[in-house]
Amino acid sequence: MAQTEPNLDHDVSWFLLPSYWAKMVVALISFLCFANSYDGDFVFDDSEAIINNKDLRAQTPLGDLWHHDFWGSKLSSNTSHKSYRPLTVLTFRINYLFAGGFYPVGFHVINIILHCTISVLMVDVFSILLGGLQFTNKGRRLNLAPKTSLLAALLFAVHPVHTECVAGIVGRADLLCALFFLLSFLGYCKAFRENKEGHNFSIFWVLVSVILGAVAMLCKEQGITILGLNAVFDALVINKLNVLELIQKLLHKDKSLENAGLLRKGLLFRITLLMSGGASILYIRWRIMGTGPPAFTEVDNPASFADSLFVRAINYNYYYSLNAWLLLCPWWLCFDWSMGCIPLIKSVSDWRIIALAALWFCLIGLICQALCSEDSHKRRILTLGLGFLIIPFLPASNLFFRVGFVIAERVIYLPSIGYCILFTYGFSLLSKQAKKKKILAVAVLGILLINVMRCALRSSQWRSEEQLFRSALSVCPLNAKVHYNVGKNLADKGNQSAAIKYYREAVRLNPKYVHAMNNLGNILKERNELQEAEELLSLAVQIQPDFAAAWMNLGIVQNSLRRFEEAEQSYWTAIKHRKKYPDCYYNLGRLYADLNRHIDALNAWRNATVLKPEHSLAWNNMIILLDNTGNLAQAEAVGREALELIPNDHSLMFSLANVLGKSQKYKKQKHMKDELFWNLKLCSSRQLKQIQMLPVIMVIWLCFIIAGEILT
Repeated sequence: MAQTEPNLDHDVSWFLLPSYWAKMVVALISFLCFANSYDGDFVFDDSEAIINNKDLRAQTPLGDLWHHDFWGSKLSSNTSHKSYRPLTVLTFRINYLFAGGFYPVGFHVINIILHCTISVLMVDVFSILLGGLQFTNKGRRLNLAPKTSLLAALLFAVHPVHTECVAGIVGRADLLCALFFLLSFLGYCKAFRENKEGHNFSIFWVLVSVILGAVAMLCKEQGITILGLNAVFDALVINKLNVLELIQKLLHKDKSLENAGLLRKGLLFRITLLMSGGASILYIRWRIMGTGPPAFTEVDNPASFADSLFVRAINYNYYYSLNAWLLLCPWWLCFDWSMGCIPLIKSVSDWRIIALAALWFCLIGLICQALCSEDSHKRRILTLGLGFLIIPFLPASNLFFRVGFVIAERVIYLPSIGYCILFTYGFSLLSKQAKKKKILAVAVLGILLINVMRCALRSSQWRSEEQLFRSALSVCPLNAKVHYNVGKNLADKGNQSAAIKYYREAVRLNPKYVHAMNNLGNILKERNELQEAEELLSLAVQIQPDFAAAWMNLGIVQNSLRRFEEAEQSYWTAIKHRKKYPDCYYNLGRLYADLNRHIDALNAWRNATVLKPEHSLAWNNMIILLDNTGNLAQAEAVGREALELIPNDHSLMFSLANVLGKSQKYKKQKHMKDELFWNLKLCSSRQLKQIQMLPVIMVIWLCFIIAGEILT
């Protein structure tokens, strides 16, 4: 189909493998890069997107997935991020159902398999992008660049910036999007399989490509950009369109546009199909999502809130340069780049302006070569490389709408395809000029090995929150969220003294960080440092008046200070801002019990159990209060109601047994105590079995270590 073009592999000193073996090598190396993340925990955003996402539970109707965002919130809600990824959430739900709960191993294994699959597909994709599209008479596609396509696929497979997508479970959205993104591209190429002269094509495969693009978008928003890239590929590769020549004809109002390739070979018709499909997909998504944009705060993306257009433009371009640097030198990686991690550029005297100049100098140089070079092969590869680098990045560029991050490594997953094309083409040009090609090949092999080691190291950091958060301290020491997360992790492990240090640093870096104030106030409350706790919590609700958790904690502190009226007001303010707040009703009940307002206390605890039927403390307090006030029959009824909902709760059994004893129902009391005893014994026997299994597990683990040492 295509005319013979200069072979990119001709001057490249690299491994030449059959297609099958090339794909096996890519799959194996991509697996080795991220294999050590398979048994990692749920970390960072995994908690909200998976553990706290009700859409994963079997009780939630499947239809709700199509009306909720990625985090399980209704798309119509003002607090929704409008990230509409129902197919990704569906795969999480399948993971959850097959595993029988929240066991991270299955989630991680699927992510690793997806990345390996995508890396293998990249061999075919790069063979088309670097070598062109050509079929045999039997319709079999030829790989005209086996060496460079293998190199580009290896560069993609081992790029450390992909670690967040593979080792972080929520990165599944990017992986699924990339999978269908590539399938859409390969499907579009199939439309020209029976094409001998370039005039015939399959409408079926064009439509399949549009559908796969829609599926990619239902996994993550970036997926829709494949339709634009298919159009670019059609124009450059299928129609061999000279963009500069076309622009000149348009400027001179030349009517011979057909000779320029715009109308021949059905290009205009196919682009119309792609544009119509894309517009329809976006319209449907817009109707489902609603017209309101997502609500982000200044700490998420400070540049987008700058009053000056100049400041916004300068900082957006600086962010682009940092993304480019992460592709070139992915050494400094961080799970979060917001909250002061990258201070705003507010003046042209800021030395960081150099990064912008370097970025645009390189881009302009590449664009000029892509448009003006007399070598059509060079024009095609550079334009495709720039297209795959820039177009998938556009949804994250802040150009069309505000995004909720400064830099996100996960959004570079697809743009890295363009980087790999440009790197490989640059390597081929150097190889053509170099006298000692093998030294150049060894240098590239060294880069690949360094990237493999960096991937393995970074994957190990994503295995637990403690390692992940601490790894960010050296990369983004000015990021308040990093210090907050380290402090939260320490507090969860019971190390309150160390947690206080990091919470204080988070508040120092960002004096309006209400979540850090709330958590610090909680710890100080538990340490009985009530005055400072009250000051912090009061400041938090002053900064964010609808912060329900801070209002509740402020009420607890005020209750401890015996300022009961203020505490009651704080509790009701919390409930006003969060209607379904069982813990707040529970604390309100405790306040009423301290004030001997027994009916109000029982009503508050009843509200807590209605909102959260498994709220054991609220049930238990109702039983005890009814017991203490002599309402034994009512206490027994409440106790039995609670045990129907929480049948294995030992504290409820004990409280109900006491009530039965006072009611002289000794047989029932004995039955309750026997049941409590056997439950406790069962728990102890399970713990004993787990302890007995430890030596076996250690022996198996030791065998794996010895086997690993022998193999290496």
